[in-house]
Amino acid sequence: MAEYYEMQIAGLTRKLRLCPVNETLEIAAFIMFSDVEITVATAKALLEKCPEFDMLLTAETKGIPLAFEMARQSGKNYVVARKSVKLYMQDVVSVAVKSITTANEQVLYLDGENAGLLKDKKVLIIDDVISTGESLQAMEYLVQKAGGKIAGKAAVLAEGDAADRSDIIYLEKLPLFFKD
Repeated sequence: MAEYYEMQIAGLTRKLRLCPVNETLEIAAFIMFSDVEITVATAKALLEKCPEFDMLLTAETKGIPLAFEMARQSGKNYVVARKSVKLYMQDVVSVAVKSITTANEQVLYLDGENAGLLKDKKVLIIDDVISTGESLQAMEYLVQKAGGKIAGKAAVLAEGDAADRSDIIYLEKLPLFFKD
């Protein structure tokens, strides 16, 4: 039987399924897909906490609903760092990343045209959850390679030690669950 962690996020209650990472660690899975209510509420709450920005950047895939909704509410555009190179992509900018929720190293890619949209812009980096900070660091590197400036780094949840960081904006702390 599945176990859950219940928490309040942007004034809403959600039950997050506990998922094993290894023999001693479980994480609570925060999935925004299909949850329009939480996406709209968290986008609004984050926008109230974030500094001024020109563009949003998120990594494929789980941050896309949040970035879209923040873009819709703010009237600003967003760019997605892709996990694979698509046929239409040219002059690609890339960086390797290792995330706690991904088994293998991944590479994030920006199409040259999208990288051009970030040039000389104040970019707000968005993610659903910041845990190890690896994805965040990769997106920071992409912004720098594209010639943009980091306006801020924000996520709905800061997991584990990420909640102690002073360089990120987040709505709630998400604990890690250690097994004996």
